[in-house]
Amino acid sequence: MNSLEYWTATVEAYYRTFIARRDSQLRLLALSIMGVSLLAVAPASAQSSGTAFCQTNMAGTVRNLFTVIQFGGPLIGGVLTLGATVFMPIVRRADLKKELKEIRNQGFVWGVIVAPLGTSIIQFALNNIVVGGASYSF
Repeated sequence: MNSLEYWTATVEAYYRTFIARRDSQLRLLALSIMGVSLLAVAPASAQSSGTAFCQTNMAGTVRNLFTVIQFGGPLIGGVLTLGATVFMPIVRRADLKKELKEIRNQGFVWGVIVAPLGTSIIQFALNNIVVGGASYSF
């Protein structure tokens, strides 16, 4: 391969790389413009759909999901906490006792504290932040 062929191949490789980068940048720019336009249009189109959401099956499903979280979380967390507390004096191995203490603490934290608090936060967000959500309370 002589020097002219070498330089020609180098320039062609550089050109192909340049075109590929330019194409990927143009694709990224186009996707960004589409994303921003969707975000700009969504709040305007969502203003009238808040009250229509109240009559959908999805609203009932969300309400049922909140009910499961509100009552199921503390129930399961309480059962785990109580079970670990009752079973702890029976166990003799230190490593198993340590695991039972961890189960007891996690059951209490997630079941008794996080599940009801998380449901309240989600209810606040849907009722006060979502457009049209104030007309339908969960």
